Amino acid sequence: MYRSLFSRDLFAELDRLQREIQQSFEYSPSIRGFGRGTFPALNVGGTPQSVELYAFAPGLEPSSIEVNLDRGVLTIAGERKPGLPGPDEKAAVHINERFAGRFRRVVTLPDDIDPNAVSAAYRDGVLHVSIKRLESAQPRRIAIQ
Repeated sequence: MYRSLFSRDLFAELDRLQREIQQSFEYSPSIRGFGRGTFPALNVGGTPQSVELYAFAPGLEPSSIEVNLDRGVLTIAGERKPGLPGPDEKAAVHINERFAGRFRRVVTLPDDIDPNAVSAAYRDGVLHVSIKRLESAQPRRIAIQ
C-alpha cells in the first residue's frame, strides 16, 4: 500500500525541491552580507602584528581593482569584463557561470589597525592586502623585577 501511494518520483521531486530551497538561502543576502557565490571570494584573518585579507579574483588587471581604507572600513571594488562573444557576433552561449560586471566587497576592520601601514599586491589572481596593527595594540612581554 505504501508504494502505491508514494512513487519514487515524488521523493525525487521532494529532494530536488529541498535542494533548491537550500540553495536559495545560501545565495540570499543576510545581515552579514552575501553568502557563497559572491565575487571575489574573501579570506580574512589576523596575526598579533597585522590583519591579512586575500581576495580571489582571477582574470583581472591590477589597474582595474580599487582598494580603499576609510575609517576602519576596507573596500575592494572593480570590474570584470565578460569573456563571452558580444551580441553582434553569431555565437551561442550554452552555459555562463563566470561572474562578469562591477563588484564591491566591504570589510569592517578592528579598531587597532594602522591606516598608514597598508600594502596590497596582486599575483596569480589573488589580491593580498596586509594592514599592520598599531604598535600600542601589539602584545608585549612585561619584565618582572
